[in-house]
Amino acid sequence: MNVAHVITRLIVGGAQENTLLTCEEQHRAYGDRVALITGPPLGPEGSLLERAQAAGFKVIVVDELRRSIHPWRDWRAWRRLASELAALRPDIVHTHSSKAGILGRAAAERVGLPAVHTIHGAAFHYGQSRLAYEAFRRAERWAARRTAHFISVADAMTSEYATAGVAAPERFTTVYSGFDVEPFLNPPAPPIDVRRGWGIRDGELVVGKIARLFPLKGHDELLRAAPEIVRRCPNVRFVLVGDGILRQSLEREIAALGLTDRFHFTGLVRPEQIPGLIPGMDVVVHASQWEGLARVLPQALIAGRPVVSFDVGGAREVVLPGVTGELAPLNDAAGLAEGVLRLLGDADLRTRLGEEGRRRFTDTFRYQTMTRRIREIHANVLEGRRTAPGEHPADRAG
Repeated sequence: MNVAHVITRLIVGGAQENTLLTCEEQHRAYGDRVALITGPPLGPEGSLLERAQAAGFKVIVVDELRRSIHPWRDWRAWRRLASELAALRPDIVHTHSSKAGILGRAAAERVGLPAVHTIHGAAFHYGQSRLAYEAFRRAERWAARRTAHFISVADAMTSEYATAGVAAPERFTTVYSGFDVEPFLNPPAPPIDVRRGWGIRDGELVVGKIARLFPLKGHDELLRAAPEIVRRCPNVRFVLVGDGILRQSLEREIAALGLTDRFHFTGLVRPEQIPGLIPGMDVVVHASQWEGLARVLPQALIAGRPVVSFDVGGAREVVLPGVTGELAPLNDAAGLAEGVLRLLGDADLRTRLGEEGRRRFTDTFRYQTMTRRIREIHANVLEGRRTAPGEHPADRAG
């Protein structure tokens, strides 16, 4: 199979790790001819570009492909994508992320190639202005007419896109975002060594949060919950894994709360280091305002740690209250605190929920499972392509 993947940028992030693992596995395990087209990895999050370039498949950097909207540059990016696809002549184009999803599918249509698109997180979402939300929704509906099939990283994404009128539900297949589960099953260092590295003392409990220090990732909601957690669990410490533009403002807020000695910032951490850090945590919190399905949730569960999350995106597909963790309504800091405190107060419950999460989700989230299912979708699209570009049986029926 000859496949071209297109993504906006190869920063350190869930969608990017998903895409890179898919490319690596297709190239290594299946012998597919793979090309990865990406914009430059701009931003403070760290880069996966070097890893991609060392993987043995073709990597093409399109400098004009950037995250921010810029009509002239975006038009040039579309022209360049179409040119690269025309030269590569892949069997299928697989696009990822919002900007690359729109431009990549338009370029694939220009060259006459079928396109599959993965929804890692909705392009229109909570926190956007009404104008931006509607503009992205309309852009996704336009691109849907140029999409042979959608892959959702959670059932919630299918529901959101179908409800918004982007495409009919039968044009979506859920494929959970896989990763290498083995390091989470067999961490490189014992928890006590990890905790000592953070300055955690014997008898202290650790609440960990793994996310870029960026807006909408929920750090402010954790800070709202922190004083009540500390009041009722005086031996708690918080570890924030990741870096980003909010680092200084978060440090100021924590100092204003008088909790500086309760928080530890790890700074930027590469993805391969995460399995070694989760065992040092007693509870993993994810308070993002919007997500497809945050990878940290199944990662924590496979590492045997219970999770507490806001009920957003696909969180409820892995965070099963009283079974693998606790859910709280979006932006309910009090509910978030109660969920954390419930787990901090019961070591047996933490163990039971973590073990159940590991049992339920290990095989589901293996990257090998993800890649196999993605290739099956590619094959189905290629075998069933009997419509002209931009035309689908579902469109004719409706």
